[in-house]
Amino acid sequence: MTSLVFMGTPEFSVPILTMLHEEGYSILAVVTQPDRPVGRKKVLTPTPVKKEALRLGLPVIQPEKLKGSPQLDEILSLQPDIVVTAAFGQLLPKEILEAPKYGCLNVHASLLPAYRGGAPIHQAVIDGQTETGVTIMYMAQKLDAGDIISQKSIPIEQSDTTGVLFEKLSVVGRDLLKETLPTIINGSNARLVQDESLVTFARNISREQERIDWKQSAQDIYNLVRGLNPWPVAYTTLKQENVKIWWGQPSQQTYSQPVGTVVELKVDRVIVQTGDKLAFEITELQPAGKKKMSAEEFLRGTGSKLQIGDQFE
Repeated sequence: MTSLVFMGTPEFSVPILTMLHEEGYSILAVVTQPDRPVGRKKVLTPTPVKKEALRLGLPVIQPEKLKGSPQLDEILSLQPDIVVTAAFGQLLPKEILEAPKYGCLNVHASLLPAYRGGAPIHQAVIDGQTETGVTIMYMAQKLDAGDIISQKSIPIEQSDTTGVLFEKLSVVGRDLLKETLPTIINGSNARLVQDESLVTFARNISREQERIDWKQSAQDIYNLVRGLNPWPVAYTTLKQENVKIWWGQPSQQTYSQPVGTVVELKVDRVIVQTGDKLAFEITELQPAGKKKMSAEEFLRGTGSKLQIGDQFE
């Protein structure tokens, strides 16, 4: 029986771990990020992968940083035939990359060499891409630069958020890994070197990237909003307070006010001038210190004093 160590952290990784267990692989350990405080009450919360590992009765290892840690020696001592990672959140030390008989594999949520890095799904939506996918690849010391073994693409629908795509790609990744693993073990797998001239990057989302730039087009703002939904969520500033923008859509009507100006107020939406003469219709938002609410709730309550001509920055 092939033995493996699985490394993953968010919901994206869970179906993949479950599949490996159901397929009968001998999972020696599950490595995931440490428990983190969550919410206003800072409740210490395990990762989705840890919850699933405990449900399956698998041993869990949670290093703060794998390189140079006692947990690194623990993992090496297990002598797995293969290591599988999926959105683990840490680079693997050289000692692990070189140890397993069948190597270390990664389930990466992009069509490599496009979107190497930690936020490939977010960035594909923000960039307005119409296609993405999953790559099964051998891991190398350089980030996401290993040889490609298999890929599968899917369309990005205009209404897809990053959250929706996470769910879709998680299933695609699970099924693709299920098909690919036997070819790695029996030695019949393909191995394609990435074309470095086609490499693009998807760095982790920065706080500055989360801010809406009203000089952009309505479509670009829409892509940012859905690309950051449901986390970390795009934001803007109104009367010196940050406001998260959860949802909206481009308006088909043209306006000619300064960018960021509230050009129209309807019962269920706040319409804001963008940089391409069109506007963005905010339909779901979250003022600072408040819960997420519809624009209609906002305009009846917290935003009742909002007027045409007010400015988002």
